[in-house]
Amino acid sequence: MNKSTEQFVLDIIDHGKDLTLATVRPDGYPQATTVSYANDGMDIYVGIGKDSQKANNLRCNNKVSLTINAPYRDWNEIKGLSISGTAEFINETQELQHAADCMIKRYPQLVEWTRSNQTNDVLLLKIRPQYLSVLDYQKGFGHTELLQI
Repeated sequence: MNKSTEQFVLDIIDHGKDLTLATVRPDGYPQATTVSYANDGMDIYVGIGKDSQKANNLRCNNKVSLTINAPYRDWNEIKGLSISGTAEFINETQELQHAADCMIKRYPQLVEWTRSNQTNDVLLLKIRPQYLSVLDYQKGFGHTELLQI
């Protein structure tokens, strides 16, 4: 990936408001859910409920797809990402702390939430992109580039 494309991708990840995360249900159907996220470069961190359908899906199959879109006013400005990769439950203390720090930096209100011990039912995921489709309508309607990370 060239530097210009990498910067485009990181700008969207850094400035997106939320993402749509698709997991694979045990019956083979996809399940898409909007979630908040934080990132460190292209590593994406997501908090999910320990007993949620997403968590149960990931226990069976760790493949995920997600989309992140930049805000736009009209179709000619659409920019976004479609990412395929794998998700892993974070268990190692140092990585848990890093993921939590990234989440708190992006969402400072989480500091109070963590103090109230509401984190016992939350799992943190690390999503590692493997394939990336870059969408940029400023280069033409439906313009995409498929990249392997």
